[in-house]
Amino acid sequence: MISGWVAPGFEAVHDVFQANFDAGFEVGAAFGAYHRGRKVVDLWGGVADARTEKPWEEDSLVLVYSTTKGVVAMCANRLAQQGAIDVEAPVTTYWPEFGQGGKEHVTVADLLSHRAGLAWVDGAMSFDEMVRWDPVVEALERQAPSWPPGTAHGYHATTYGWLVGEVVRRVTGMSIGTYLRTEIAGPLGADFFIGLPASEEPRVARLLTFIEGLSSGAALLGAQSQEPSQGGPDMAELAELAKTYFAPDGPLYKALAAPGGALTDEQVWHSARLHAAEIPAANGICDARSLALLYGACVHDVETPAGALFRILSPEQVDRAVQPQTKGPDEVVMGLDIQWGLGFNVNRGIIGVAGLGGPRAFGHFGMGGSAGWADPDLALGMGYVMNRMDIGTTGDTRSFRLMRSCIDAASNVS
Repeated sequence: MISGWVAPGFEAVHDVFQANFDAGFEVGAAFGAYHRGRKVVDLWGGVADARTEKPWEEDSLVLVYSTTKGVVAMCANRLAQQGAIDVEAPVTTYWPEFGQGGKEHVTVADLLSHRAGLAWVDGAMSFDEMVRWDPVVEALERQAPSWPPGTAHGYHATTYGWLVGEVVRRVTGMSIGTYLRTEIAGPLGADFFIGLPASEEPRVARLLTFIEGLSSGAALLGAQSQEPSQGGPDMAELAELAKTYFAPDGPLYKALAAPGGALTDEQVWHSARLHAAEIPAANGICDARSLALLYGACVHDVETPAGALFRILSPEQVDRAVQPQTKGPDEVVMGLDIQWGLGFNVNRGIIGVAGLGGPRAFGHFGMGGSAGWADPDLALGMGYVMNRMDIGTTGDTRSFRLMRSCIDAASNVS
């Protein structure tokens, strides 16, 4: 069931990956890691489509939801590193039309750290309007903040991508997907797409919702139990909080459905049309080794297919990116203490209890369980993708076990 390899010293990662399948926690999944610029873990296994039992192949891709945001943050931080963006400058410096409705003092850093008060868009918007980009941007220009910008933070679950992506477009003249492909993923040879080419669609694994995963995963793999997610409140607390936050007028529901309810139908996430669009907060499509490569190249030089050395972020920019910009309860995600740097989750607050490396570790998680993570002090980058979605929003036991085993291995490799 498991394919791939691990470098000497990383054998325990293979064992954990296998154990996740043996326990019935996976249907299809992959995990990769780069240490000191060298690939050390490349594992995949299981089933890419539970309906047909199509196997998860070496080149299988999957949609990773909000793990996309971490890659968008890499783009913005690289532009900041190059002097093209001043994160402390008002957004209107680059995007003048943004300064409507009391937003003239919102900074780029506010966008990156979910402090802008723009977690949803009022009014209705169709799927057709959403995928055209400009209607969403224009709606965000008109939108008044839901709290005074900079005074609180709340997860901009979907709007983050258009907000940061439009700044990138104004600065570079390229869409965020094009910038990623030409300036970062392309040179590295990484298969991470924001806007999937039609030629790559046959490689995409089909996602299973949490409920589908319980039934399909158990039937397919003989699972006897499901281990609860970590990194959040227990199930009783979660259910109680959900009554408020997930109500139709609740902040989390509105943030996830933004813009204007265009993403309320979960079936759209399976569609090739959504995969081909640029929804930079949520529709990144990749494999695990490419996600690990991107994070590995944030913390160490990596050799490109052309033989050159490439690093996405300098050590100085990493230091700036991991400085906490927020603290305390999230206004959108059930009051959880999710702390942000410049677009990345930092290893503090609720995430800090998971044991994912040193104090400067950073990354991003996606709805259902995917994760990209790096520890600069270990020069380690990791990527985890899967198709059986769990209920966690800040990682779950599958990714935590894999990343902790990989961190332990990297700590002990001379």
